[in-house]
Parts: sequence; structure tokens; C-alpha cells
Amino acid sequence: MTAKTTLRLGGLFLMLAVILGAFAAHGLESKITADQIDTFETGVRYQFYHAFALLVIGILLRLNYPTALRWVVWMFAIGILLFSGSIYLLACRDFLGIADWWWLGPITPVGGTFFIVGWGIFLVVVGRKI
Repeated sequence: MTAKTTLRLGGLFLMLAVILGAFAAHGLESKITADQIDTFETGVRYQFYHAFALLVIGILLRLNYPTALRWVVWMFAIGILLFSGSIYLLACRDFLGIADWWWLGPITPVGGTFFIVGWGIFLVVVGRKI
């Protein structure tokens, strides 16, 4: 993935995090419980963290850091989709009529694992560069 694509992806995930955060605060408050809103906001928070990290990685790629950082981009993008995405669906499953989707719960830690692996790759790549 190029620096330009990484920066665009980070911007897209940030924009979506703002939209989803606003949706949770204003569109879901009468439809799901306060605990479910808190759960949803956890997904938004992690999406924000990793979208900002994608911007940093995009800048590093632009500064000619090793292209191995592209693996981090993939790990974070997949992590956002699996971790935050599954949390959004879990928080809204009664509202969405998908309460019987038992397989959503196990997806969340898989997404978290992608985040962890991404940060591990980041540490190795940046450690070798500095």
C-alpha cells in the first residue's frame, strides 16, 4: 500500500469514526441501552486510535521508511473492520434483529489480535530504522 493510499484510508476511517460516534450519541440513544452505547463507543475509540496510527504510518512511508510498514496498514485496517465492526454489530444486535448471530462475539478478539500484530510489526520495523 502506498503512502497516499494509507493516508486516504486513515482519513476514511477517521471520517467514519466521527459519523459513527455522532450516530451513537444522537441516533442510537433511544434505541439501545446505555451499556450498549458504551460498548459502541469502545469500537469508535479503537477505530480513532488506529485511524490516527494509519496517518502516522502514511507519513512514515512518505518519508521512505521501510515498505514493511505496509503490513501494519493491513493489520490495522483488518483490525478496525473486525474489532470495531463486530463491536458495532454486537452493541446493536437487538435493534438490528441479529441477536442470534452468535459468531460475532469471537470476531472481536480476532480483530484485537490484528491490532496487536500490527503494533508488533511497527515496533520491529521502526526499531530497525532508527
